[in-house]
Parts: sequence; C-alpha cells; structure tokens
Amino acid sequence: MFHRIPLRFQLVALQLGIVLAVLTAVGAVTIRMQEQQLRDAYKGRLIGVAESVAQLPSVINAFGTPSPAQTIQPIAEVIRQASNVTYVVVTDRHGVRQSHPNPAEIGRPVSTDPSVPLSGEIYVGTQTGTLGESWRVKVPIFNAAGTVIGSASVGVLESTLAADLHEDMPQLFGWLLGAALLSSLGAMYVSKLVWRRIYKLEPEDIAALLETRDAMLHGLGEGLVAVDADGRIALVNDEARRLLGLAGDITGTPAAASLEPAVLRLLSAGSATEELVLSGERILLGKVNAATVDGREVGKVLILRDRTELHTVLRDRDGAVDVTQALRAQAHEFANKLHVISGLLELGKQDKAIEYLGRSHNDAVFANRPVAPGITDHGVQALLIAKSTVCAERGIEIIVSPDSLCSADDSGDVITVLGNLIDNAVDAAGYDSTVAIRLGESADGGRTIVVEDDGPGVPVAERAKVFEPGVTSKEAEGINSRGFGLALVQRVASRRGGRAAVSSSALGGACFTVVLQTGVLQPVVLKTIEAELQKQ
Repeated sequence: MFHRIPLRFQLVALQLGIVLAVLTAVGAVTIRMQEQQLRDAYKGRLIGVAESVAQLPSVINAFGTPSPAQTIQPIAEVIRQASNVTYVVVTDRHGVRQSHPNPAEIGRPVSTDPSVPLSGEIYVGTQTGTLGESWRVKVPIFNAAGTVIGSASVGVLESTLAADLHEDMPQLFGWLLGAALLSSLGAMYVSKLVWRRIYKLEPEDIAALLETRDAMLHGLGEGLVAVDADGRIALVNDEARRLLGLAGDITGTPAAASLEPAVLRLLSAGSATEELVLSGERILLGKVNAATVDGREVGKVLILRDRTELHTVLRDRDGAVDVTQALRAQAHEFANKLHVISGLLELGKQDKAIEYLGRSHNDAVFANRPVAPGITDHGVQALLIAKSTVCAERGIEIIVSPDSLCSADDSGDVITVLGNLIDNAVDAAGYDSTVAIRLGESADGGRTIVVEDDGPGVPVAERAKVFEPGVTSKEAEGINSRGFGLALVQRVASRRGGRAAVSSSALGGACFTVVLQTGVLQPVVLKTIEAELQKQ
C-alpha cells in the first residue's frame, strides 16, 4: 500500500524521519558531551581542592599530634563549604578518618578502598560511601621526607551532577524542538517544490510517460537525433541509428565525434528548411528544429527521412520516360515508313517498295546498340542499351570499348557507379557529343569502370571537390537534389576498398575512373552490420 501514498507525502515522511533520527542522535551525543564536560569540570575542581588540603602545613603537622582530628576537622569543613563540594575527608596512613561532614564518622575507617592514594597515586572515579554514590578524587598526603602519611578525599554526589546536568536540558530540548519544527517546515516546502517541478505527477505516471515516449520515439519511421545546448547527443532513436550507421550507445557523447560532417553542417545551420544530406550511401532528407522549454532554447532536434529508394525510383522513372519517348519517336518513324511503302504500292512500284524495305528493316528500336561481348552481366547490358537508346535521340553517341569485361555482379555496385557516371557525362557533354565507356575485370574479381566524355572537363583545382556531397555545376531543382551522384560513386568505391578519380580525357573532356575491389568492407559498414545483428 506504500506505493499508493502520494509522492509529496512520502517525501515529507522520509525527510521527517531523517530529521528526527538526526536530532535524536545529536541530542544523545550533546547530552553525553555535556555530562562529560560537567564531570571534567568537577574533576579539575575536586583535584584542586584535594591537593590544596594535602599540601596545607597545618594538616601535615597535625598528623604529628596526639589528636590530628581536632586540627584537621575545622580546616576541612571550612574548605568544603568554601569550595561547594559534598565532603572533604582526610585519613591517616591506616585509612582512619580525621575529618568528615558527619562528626560521628571521625575515627572510623573509610568505607572504600584507600590503597590507591596510600600507595602514592591519585584516584578519580565514582564510589558509594556513607553519604551515597559520589564522583570523588583521592590524593596522597606526603610529609617533609616524602613519605605518605595519609590521604585527602574530596567528592560531590552523583545526584548533584545529575541536577546540574538537568538544569541545561530545557535549553537543549528547546533548541532541538526548534530545529525539528524548522526542519518540518523545510521538508514540507521541499516536497511541495519537487512535486511542482515534476508537474504534479506521481512516480508511476512518470515511468508510464517515459515508457510511452521511448516506445513512440523508437517506433517512428523517421530518424530522430536530439542535441543539447552543449553539443552533446541527448537522444537517438532506432531509425536514426540505422540511417546514420551508428553503433553502440552514443548518448552523452559530443555530436562532432559521432555524426558525419554533412549532418553536423545541417545541425549547425539550424535552418528549418529541409535539405538533402548524404550519409554513407544513403540520401537523407533532414530538417532541424529548435528544442525550447519555457521559451528558452535548450538544444536542437534533427529529423531524418530516407530518400534513397525514392531517388532510385525517380531515376528509374526518368529512364523509363526517356525510353518511352524514344519508342514514341520510333513509332512515328515506322508510321512514316508504312505511309511511304503504301504510296509506292499504290503507284505500282513494287520494286521500289521492296528496295525501301531492304534499307530500313534493320532500324529497330534497340538494334545495333553498343554492348561488348565480354559484358555478360544482364543488368549492365540492359543499362547500356537503355542509356544508348535515350542518348541517341539527343544526338549523343555512347561507345563501349569492344574489349570490355563485366561478369555478373550481385551487389549492384557496378550498375550504381556506371549509371551515375553516364548521367554525369551526358549532362556535362550536352547534345551532339560522345561518351566512351570501358569496363575491366581483374583476376580476383575487382572491377574497373572508366567513363570519358568530350565536354568541358573538370578544372584541376576543382577535381578534389567534385566527389563531395552537394558540389555541382548544374542548377538545383527544388530541394538541393544535385551533387549526390559522384559523392555516391566515391562512397561505393571506398566501401569496396577502391578509389574514384577524375582526370583529363583523350576526347577533350573529363575521364572518371572507378576501381572496385572484391570482398572489402570498411569499418563503418562493419559497425552498421554489427548494429543490425544486435537488433535482431
């Protein structure tokens, strides 16, 4: 039933329990220290009185008379009354009293052991005598020769000590009570303050909210990265880990140490507009929003959407549209040819019609497209046929080196690289141009892809930048959708342990060379695979 008690009441009860325990301990220690200080104060006074009695010449000389008590008793009583002690008892070396507050006890042996002072030592402690339990001091009395001739015992009743201690208790208890009341008010204030700070929610409600938040954040189909005001990652959901290829727990680490430069640039810009960023080989659509609490900015939130498949679909759609347009043009051409043949037949010129058919029977849509016999990968064959058909309609000739080699590649990396390089070359060269392609394959399965054009080329000063995301010489269309093809080519080559480079072409334009090794995975890819396996 304890968990059903409201949190603020639990906080008050816990704090009051702690306060009471502390005050009880403090009170007990204080009383103990007060009692010890009181005993130490009495001890010093008792020792002083006893030694003063033991050193009085009249007391020392009295032991040489026939009746020492007659001299010692009056002196002892005066000293007792003046020093405000319970008793001053002087004994001879046999332990027989020579003074006592009760004269009837004079001449009788003491009721406690006198051996300690008679041996020349000082005794301090509590003993029970004829007057009751008392805190006493016993010191030896020496004659001129240094021989013990008796002892002086001075004491105060334990009841007197207790009475003196009790005199200070009301003040002590008053301070403790005041501290308890003040602590109680503080406990109630703190509990109310905490209750307000947590929006008047109970622990069960907070736990439910956190569980719901985690379930929602990690169940989102969009990547979410939250960065605090100090530039540290505060939250990363599962989709963001997948999209950014993050492995391990990076919460609390600096964003600069965990995120790619392109993502960091988007975060630092803080723009609310959407921008495309390249993370690994994924094209992501990112948007940054400011995270505010009570009107104060406490960090930034990056929302990521995967646009890789969308860009692939759009690129395929553009290719399909181009092929459709080429087919439409060919259909018009065939219709014109049919009209010519029909006219020749109506004119009775069958020989001319047959001759015309002989000249045009080879003009099929995909006939005579440049595919080398060494290219056996069906996907690459289809890509080259489609690209050459579309380019032919624009007056662009694609020439594939006849000694090109390309066997089946299940990874699809060759198609990705070759398609982006051809698109880049066609856009750079423009109409009525030439694009040359050469594919090579090493004995260990490595691939070499070379695409040349007769366009304006790439200046030497800009060759190191053409493979960076967003770098393009073409005008952007909509969201920054340009400048990702060559960057994607470079990342595919890096993942495959190869390289991508640009140089001058013998045709007069640019020559892009990409080398893909076989079976090489970079550490980033390995981390991504490891993270996916851990999730499974």
